[in-house]
Formats: sequence, C-alpha cells, structure tokens
Amino acid sequence: MIPYASFFYFGVLLYLAVPVLLAAVLKVPTRHIVLASTILMVVIQYGGGGGSGRAAGPGLAISRVFLFAMAQWLVAAVFLRLRTCGRNRAVYYSAVALALAPLVLEKLLPGDVRHVVAFVGISYTTFRALDVTFGIEDGLITELPPTIFLSYMFFFPAISAGPIDRYRRFLADYRVVRSREQLLADVDQAIVRIMRGLLYAFVIAPLIDFYWIARVVHQAGGIALVSYMYAYSLHLFFDFAGYSAFAIGVGYVLGVRMPENFNRPFLAQNITEFWTRWHISLSSFLRDHVYGRFVLASVRGRWFRDNRTASYLGSTLAFGLMGLWHGLAARYVFYGLYHALLVVGHGVWTRSGSFTALGRSPTVARILTFHAVCVGFLIFSGRLF
Repeated sequence: MIPYASFFYFGVLLYLAVPVLLAAVLKVPTRHIVLASTILMVVIQYGGGGGSGRAAGPGLAISRVFLFAMAQWLVAAVFLRLRTCGRNRAVYYSAVALALAPLVLEKLLPGDVRHVVAFVGISYTTFRALDVTFGIEDGLITELPPTIFLSYMFFFPAISAGPIDRYRRFLADYRVVRSREQLLADVDQAIVRIMRGLLYAFVIAPLIDFYWIARVVHQAGGIALVSYMYAYSLHLFFDFAGYSAFAIGVGYVLGVRMPENFNRPFLAQNITEFWTRWHISLSSFLRDHVYGRFVLASVRGRWFRDNRTASYLGSTLAFGLMGLWHGLAARYVFYGLYHALLVVGHGVWTRSGSFTALGRSPTVARILTFHAVCVGFLIFSGRLF
C-alpha cells in the first residue's frame, strides 16, 4: 500500500485516532502508540505488496524491511560502543559506509535483482540512519534503545515522502506525555495540514496534470516545452508539498512534530534562499552533514588557500550527492550538478560585489530565481533526455 495514495489509506489511519485519544485521557506516553503503530503500518504497507515488495511476496518483503532495520541498529549500536572508547576515523568511516551500503546497492543493482534490498522509503530511512551515525560521532547520541530506533527509522507518516527528521528532535517528542490540551492543539495543527494536503495533492495537482501536462507532454516545439516546464514545476510542488503536509499532519496526531518541508519556495529571491524553502529537511541535512563537515574538515586540514574554494567545492559535493540520492539516471545527475552550478555562481556573484539594479529588485530577483528553478525541474523531469 502506497502511503496517502488512496482514501483507503486514510481510512486505516482513522483507526489510530482511538488509541491516541485514550492515551491523552489516561496520560499514557505516546511512544507506546508510536511504536505499535509503526510496526502495524510497516506490516500493512509492505505486507500488502506495495512498491518493490511485490516481487518477493509479502512475507519476504516484511522480513527484508525488518532485517534492514536490525542491520542498521547493529551498525549504530556497535559504533556507539566503540565511540565510547574514543574517536577513530576508520571506525567512523566504516560505520558511514555500512549505513549507506543498502542504498548504494539499491541504486547500483540491475532492476531484476534490485528487490533483494529495495523497498519504498529506503532513501529516507538510510538518511535517518546516517543522522544517527553522525550524532554518535559528534557525541550527541549516547544511548540507542532498539525500540526508539525502530520508531524513528520507520515512523510511518514520513517513510516514503519525508520530511527527513533528526533523531534527537524526534526523541524529544517521543518521550513527551501529552496533556489533553496539548493533544487538542496538535489535532488542530494536524487538521490544517491534512486539509492543505488534500487540496494540494488531490485537487490542484491532478487538475494541473489533467488539464495542462496531459495536453502538452506529447507536443513538439519550444512553446510546448516551456509550457510543460511550468506545468511540471507547479505539479511537482503541489504534489510533493501535499504529501509532506499529510506526513506532518499525521505526525502531529501521534505527537511527533516533524519539521516543515516547504515554505513558499517560489517566492525565493535567489537560489540559496530557494534551498531554505524547498525540501527543507533534505537541504538542511546536506548542509549540516555534507557541506558543513566538508568545509570544517578543509579548514582544519588547510586543504585550500582560500576558504571560498572549500565552500564552492562543498556545495558541489552536497548537490551532486543530492542528485545521486534521487537516482543514477542522467537527469538526476545533471539536476544535482545544475543546482551546484547555480549555488556556486550565486556565491561568486554576491561575493564579487557587482550588484546591479536588477539584482536589487525583489520582484525581478524572484522571477529570475523561479525560472532558474523551473529549468532545473525540466531537467529533473527527463523531458530533455
């Protein structure tokens, strides 16, 4: 069963409302419901043959998911134990490599055997596992109970469409015992986001698809290509933001306040600002764990004479990995490199001080940024390949 793809899935979610309400009345920790619902929804989702689980059968699909979770926990637990003895770069890099291994295999294996490791949500769960690894290395995670790790890794509202939550932030919500007043406030926020998700994903996005994309997708010529670019960009936003809104709303019901994933991205005045508004959880993950660590290591190791070189290379690395995270197809690789070029170009331009009147106009800046982003989505769509 693909999350949020049908109203039947929402019907299943309604059954979770009863234990959540009882937990608030009886003042029972929400974590018990989060753990139970996570296990239940994993069984329902993958046992129903959704996604890549169909090739292996329901039993094997569920087993593969839990084996993945167990392997990731063992890697993290062993690394945590070794980390208490002191820092060891070889152990740290080995832990990162092992956490990444299933995702790398999923990208590299041919399609007919990919189902051996692949399942819906492997990209998001792998990044959650990496967040735990980085937290252990930084000394911010000192214990790793398997039940909490499982709840965090496979928190079902966000398993296939994000946001990519952080372990320590998740843990803070996971341990809270909500009062009835807090529950009502969370339910209010949940309703707002779920209604927004319904509007975005089930009304606006299908209308764009039916009345716009379907009419221009097979047409040739420059005008049709530009029209498709606008249509695809808007459809991608409303579809993706809609599913993120669903995930955040359901998370609120369970007492887990996941970070927002979109913040009016098409109003950004430059490409750097755009990435603080679009898929925020992914861009912040790459900023903190790839760009930030690369720049810090380069400064400490004095790899470059100019820190700007480290910044530019760090951006290229982060966005290159962002493209590969989506897949190894040419369109994803070029999409990542395209945004790396935009971000580095914007950095060079702003640091040069050569601002123009056009650059200082918010309206013009938004228009230019919007079109630069739409070209990127056109690359992402595969229409040019």
